[in-house]
Amino acid sequence: MNIASDVRFWDRSSRKYAQGAITDQAGYERTLDRTRALLGSNGRVLELGCGTGTTALRLAGDVQSYLATDISAGMIAIAEEKRAAGPFPKLAFRTATAEALMSETGRFDAILGFNYIHLVRDLPGTLRCIHALLAPNGLFISKTPCIGDMNPLIRFVLLPAMRVIGKAPYAGVFGAADLGQHICTAGFDILATENHATKGNEPRPYIVARKR
Repeated sequence: MNIASDVRFWDRSSRKYAQGAITDQAGYERTLDRTRALLGSNGRVLELGCGTGTTALRLAGDVQSYLATDISAGMIAIAEEKRAAGPFPKLAFRTATAEALMSETGRFDAILGFNYIHLVRDLPGTLRCIHALLAPNGLFISKTPCIGDMNPLIRFVLLPAMRVIGKAPYAGVFGAADLGQHICTAGFDILATENHATKGNEPRPYIVARKR
């Protein structure tokens, strides 16, 4: 499997993904509120792995500019359909990866990656790109499943089996401590690590990191 196969998976899954319900709505609202407070009205924001644009549509009105990207053109097409339902002059969607945006080095005050980091194939490389895309003292805000902290049955049996039959995408296996170390190594200082779940202590930390 490679990035091209990842794109095919998400394009094929985009409509079904769009119909899925948020499993912890209260936890999601907490994440939105926390993020909104960090961005500021003058913020230039990039969201990586935006999916069908749900989070972008909720946050874009509170900042100066908001670029939401995803590897999947199918996901972005659905996001554009949602955007057409109302005026969102500060929001733009684009099919792109962090690596493809490197010509915009230093442009963004904040980069968001929700349910995203575990899906990239080159975690250190992607984090370096994120670092380069941020303005000095910019924030990287993430909330992603740490599969390495999950039940071993999920890591070693369920996910591999689902990938074999095409029912799951590539997913990197790391714990929260490993993720924190990767973020620091890429040139960030971690300011906060939080749990926003309202249904148990899920292994999906919300991390706020500042570019050194």
